[in-house]
Order: sequence, then C-alpha cells, then structure tokens
Amino acid sequence: MDMSTGRVVQINISHGGVPKLPVPSARVTALGIDGDAHHDTKHHGGPNAAVCLFSIEVIDRLRAEGHPISPGSTGENITVQGLDWTGVTPGTRLSFAGGVELEVTHYTTPCSTIRNSFRELAFRRIQQEDHPGQSRVYAKVVREGTVSINDQVTAHRSPQPK
Repeated sequence: MDMSTGRVVQINISHGGVPKLPVPSARVTALGIDGDAHHDTKHHGGPNAAVCLFSIEVIDRLRAEGHPISPGSTGENITVQGLDWTGVTPGTRLSFAGGVELEVTHYTTPCSTIRNSFRELAFRRIQQEDHPGQSRVYAKVVREGTVSINDQVTAHRSPQPK
C-alpha cells in the first residue's frame, strides 16, 4: 500500500562529520552512499544504518522556529520532499525512480555533533521520543543503484505476513 510519493531534494556526503555537502547523484551500496564517511563508526553507518534520510518539510519548520538548520547540516544523506514524514517509520520501504530501495530500520539519535544546526544548541529538538515525526531515520539498502536529485521516491509499507 503506497503511503506517499515525493522527490529527492538533495543528496549529501562528507569525509566525516557535518555538514554533509550536496552532490547531484550518488551510487548507493549495502554500506551506504559512495564517497560518504563517518568519524564515529560505532554509532553511524553499517548495514542497518547505511543511509540517513530527513524531510525538507521538517527542516523548513525548524527554520521557521529560528534554527539555523539546512539540508545536510544534521548529517543526512538524502533529503526528501513530499512524503508523509510522520508515516516514515521503521519498516517503511522507500523506492526510488532509479531502482534503489531502502527500508527504514530505526530513528536516529541526535548527538552534540549537530548542535550548531539548532538555536541554543538544542540538538535534541529532532529526538523522536521528544518530537514524534520530526526525527531523521536510518535505513538499510534492499536494492543498490544510483540516486539523483529530483528522483521520485515512494514510501510504502511491506505487506504484513498473516
């Protein structure tokens, strides 16, 4: 069952740390986005946290609250627009026009590394438990491929076994 359809606004990579900077397209493999790295591999990356995603609508709401956040500043790899972000929960599949498929595994836990994206360094502003539906999410790669800016993305739930 389709939940919502949107598009890729930005693809972000870094050699470690934030901000992650935009690229026009990127190869997605089982371990994440080619060219992206993490300083803290204990808490970031790996097969179940290969790709971090966030919503531009949430970023825009945070900006309206006065936070100096921007796409990539909190370390997400793919910034999307148009999805019902409150419905992007663990188990949600994200299918991209180029064939990539991701499955959301869990909500991210914000850390102090992203504090400069928030007024008064309040990085817990995007903690799922405190502000449901306003967290970044981690996903595992179900199908590898290439993701590009403006690619369509569809969020759907896998059928539940009976």
